[in-house]
Amino acid sequence: MKQTIFVTILVFFISSFTVSKRIEAMISKEIKAVFEIDTYTKELITIPLEVNSTLPLEITDTNFFKVVSNNNKLGYYYFGQAYGKADYFDFIVIFDNDLLISKIKILVYREDHGGEVGSRRWLKQFIGTTANTQLKYQEDIAAISGATISAKSITNQVNKLLKTVHILNTKQLL
Repeated sequence: MKQTIFVTILVFFISSFTVSKRIEAMISKEIKAVFEIDTYTKELITIPLEVNSTLPLEITDTNFFKVVSNNNKLGYYYFGQAYGKADYFDFIVIFDNDLLISKIKILVYREDHGGEVGSRRWLKQFIGTTANTQLKYQEDIAAISGATISAKSITNQVNKLLKTVHILNTKQLL
């Protein structure tokens, strides 16, 4: 009995860190559109533990990848989560080869309120941002009435990501 419970918990724990096929399909669609390609491969980026432990965002085998097509590096993408008022939401940030944000998209928003944070018009504010930029909510990024928590949260997560990418690039790990 104890062994069955342990195995059930272990399977749940491991599966909670994987990306569903539906989300993988959404990510694939965005990458193909941004880079205007039909096929690509994603390559895992391995970060030494001593570097990863100092980064603002931990890089894992499920959240940060190099995008390659026909043996050419096109850029990178990051799959992350930000916290809304009561639940997490999933998003993707796609970087070009020069580490500029090419696209940011909310993939899954799990709350009843604040979904405006996923509007293309609002998310366009992030496009073109460089890895050495620090965005300020209500200055660089417009506030959203009714989505304040989600808007601040994704701005904070993007700032952490930008800082992480800047550090990795400086250390020549990208």
